[in-house]
Amino acid sequence: MIFQNTLSFAQELDQKDPLAKFREQFHIPTVNGNQQIYLCGNSLGLQPKTAREAINQELEDWANLGVEGHFKGKNPWMYYHHFLTENAAAVVGAKPSEVVVMNNLTANLHLMMVSFYRPNAQKYKIIMEGSAFPSDQYAMETQAKFHGLEPNDAIIELLPRAGEFTLRTEDILATIEQHKNELAIVMMGGVNYLTGQAFDMKSITEAAHKVGAIAGFDLAHAAGNLHLQLHDWDVDFAVWCSYKYLNSGPGGTSGVFVHERHGNNPNLVRFAGWWGHDEKSRFQMKKGFIPMEGAAGWQLSNAQIFPMAIHKASLEIFKAAGIENLRSKSEKLTAYLAFILDEFKEYLTVITPNEPENRGCQLSIIVRNDGKKLFDFLEQNNIMPDWREPNVIRMSPVPLYNSFEDVYQIGQTLKNYFKN
Repeated sequence: MIFQNTLSFAQELDQKDPLAKFREQFHIPTVNGNQQIYLCGNSLGLQPKTAREAINQELEDWANLGVEGHFKGKNPWMYYHHFLTENAAAVVGAKPSEVVVMNNLTANLHLMMVSFYRPNAQKYKIIMEGSAFPSDQYAMETQAKFHGLEPNDAIIELLPRAGEFTLRTEDILATIEQHKNELAIVMMGGVNYLTGQAFDMKSITEAAHKVGAIAGFDLAHAAGNLHLQLHDWDVDFAVWCSYKYLNSGPGGTSGVFVHERHGNNPNLVRFAGWWGHDEKSRFQMKKGFIPMEGAAGWQLSNAQIFPMAIHKASLEIFKAAGIENLRSKSEKLTAYLAFILDEFKEYLTVITPNEPENRGCQLSIIVRNDGKKLFDFLEQNNIMPDWREPNVIRMSPVPLYNSFEDVYQIGQTLKNYFKN
């Protein structure tokens, strides 16, 4: 498509957009009565208007039924995770049995590492991207220490080539091959939180398996953003949060994917809790852990009903929109933002890959002169991007609630800043 930097062109794209109607299903923050141009969906997604009703339903059942809400509520709490799995699986390209919603992201990452990071004297190394989100870095560091290993020896960090901002797929695959004799696991983000680079998870998984290693991914910035195919890509495990692109509230619940070949192996080492025990005999309170089949066998404790209620409401929106449709709009919307930003290339650098297949809906920029000043100016002009130290502004036009006119107005504000 040939883009134009005009208001009429942006409005025409919005008029032709079959997903434009979903914007009305979200509460968009306002400043002085004007809707904000919200570009922080990669940090905290906006609130679905159905979230309040979803929580109120569970509050009513708690008030009216007490403990009986576990079995007699509109959405019986005993089975609550079942109400989420089908739609969650569709978002990440999995079978429902391969997905469970539980806990929080980093707790789930550690639970997955218990099962899938089984180092020995020969194969003990972890490959991860060097600029991974700090929580992932801390998790890998402490996992290595837990096994009596020195993190600087056990962890191989992938770094861009000199003068580049992002990783090359061929370098990732070459590193896997280079360390094949000592590699236990490749544990990476699906999308890097800082640069917005989307990794080739299919190729990385294939390369890991070729050398006898496990492939796992943190999809915090990929779930609800990319068109994922975890089952078909043969990924071993993945974890993600629900409060970014999945719009399920601050500190919201987390999702887990375990490929069926592992999920149907009751002998796989894991940390267990009673909610992961066979549902049919759970309340018999007997010794001897019998895991539920699939990812559900990694559950520990009772479902987090209130955050899961919000997540259920959000996942229903994703079902109605369709992840393939959202990805299609995302590619066009992000490309339009890249087109707008290109007008200001003498002042800023986009460090996110230019190819649509190598990015989600986030573009990260570095301003050549005082980026924080530009960030503050945008915020003062009713545009809400995200600032990441030391010098990165992240902009994420989310296809569910951002518009092409939003992107056009970003360009007009940048013009006021740089050229006036």
